[in-house]
Amino acid sequence: MLPTLLPISLSSLSPAALPRAAARLVVVLFRQDFGENATHGQAICITGFHAKAFILLANTPPLENAVTLASDYPAFVLQVCNMSRPRLSPPSALTIAGSDSGGGAGIQADLDAFAAHGVHGLTVITAITAQNTRTVSAILPTPTRIVRAQLDAVFADFRVRAVKIGMLATPAIARVVAAELALRPNVKVVLDPVLVATTGARLGKKALEKTLREELVPRADLVTPNIPEAEALLGRRIRNEADMLDAAQDLIGLGARAALLKGGHLSGQKVADLLLARRGPQWFRHPRIDAEGHGTGCTLASAVAANLALGEPLADAVTHAIGYVHRALKAGYRPGRGRLRVLAHGVATR
Repeated sequence: MLPTLLPISLSSLSPAALPRAAARLVVVLFRQDFGENATHGQAICITGFHAKAFILLANTPPLENAVTLASDYPAFVLQVCNMSRPRLSPPSALTIAGSDSGGGAGIQADLDAFAAHGVHGLTVITAITAQNTRTVSAILPTPTRIVRAQLDAVFADFRVRAVKIGMLATPAIARVVAAELALRPNVKVVLDPVLVATTGARLGKKALEKTLREELVPRADLVTPNIPEAEALLGRRIRNEADMLDAAQDLIGLGARAALLKGGHLSGQKVADLLLARRGPQWFRHPRIDAEGHGTGCTLASAVAANLALGEPLADAVTHAIGYVHRALKAGYRPGRGRLRVLAHGVATR
C-alpha cells in the first residue's frame, strides 16, 4: 500500500494531525528540492505498526526548528538526508541454501524475509529440489566448484554483513562453505542445520551431521536447530525444557557463540523457544498456531540474519525474528493441495 499524502503546515504538526494508528513515530528529515518545480522544503515520514503517512512540509523554518511535537507523542529523528545525493544502498545479507520449487522454503523464503526487512539478498544455491507442499520428489546437489564460484563472486563484489546457512545437502558442500567463511571471520553467521524437510524428506546425507558439528557449528554466531535437528547433532533425545537447556549448552560447547533451540516439536498449547547466549538463557513463549507451516525454520534464521545485517544486537535480532515468523505463520495461506501453510511475509513486516 502506498503512503498517504498529507499536506500539513509545521504549526499544525501535533498528535491530532497525525494518524491515530501511528502510536510510535519514526521521523526522517530531508533538506533539498522535492523535484524540478517543487519549493524548497522538508519531509517527515511517519511509520506506525498499522499505518504509514508521508507528510510534505513546504517553506518550513530551518532544520533545527523543524520538529516540534507534543511531549505525549513519542518521536525520534533517524537521519537527515540531502535528496540531491544518491540514496544509500541497503545492507546485504547472503543465504547459502537449497532452492524450493514450491516457493515456501529455502532460498525463496530467505529472499522474501530479506526483502521484508529491507535488506538486499544475495544467494549461493547448494541444491535444486523438486518439491511442493506435499512431498520432495528429487534433489540435485550443486557441484562444489559451482558453490565455490558463487561464494567467490558474492564476496568479491558485495559487502556481506550477515550470512544465513540452510540446506547444504552434502559434507563436501559443507566443507567448501566452512573454508570460505573461515577466510571472513568478521561476517556474522546464522546456521540453520537443515536435515529433514517439513514433509519428512531427508535433505542431507547421513554424514552431514558430523561435518556440521565439527566445521560449521564452531563458526556460527548463532545456531538455530529444531528439536530433531538438535537431537541429530548431539546424538540424544530431547524431551522437555530441561533437556532443551542442556542441549543448548552442549551446542555452545561445540563452539557456537549462541544457540536458539526451537521447541515447536514438543507437546503443549504453547511453544517455547530458547536462546542461550552470553547473558544467559532467554525463553520465548507464544501460543501454538493450529497450522503446519512450511519454511518457518528457514524464515526464522534468515530474519535473524537480516536483523544482524541491519546492526541489531543478537538478542534483539532474535526477538524481532521470532515475532516476524509468528505473524507470518498466523497470516499464512495454503497455495497448494497439501496440508502445509506458506508464510505471508509481506503481512508480517514490522
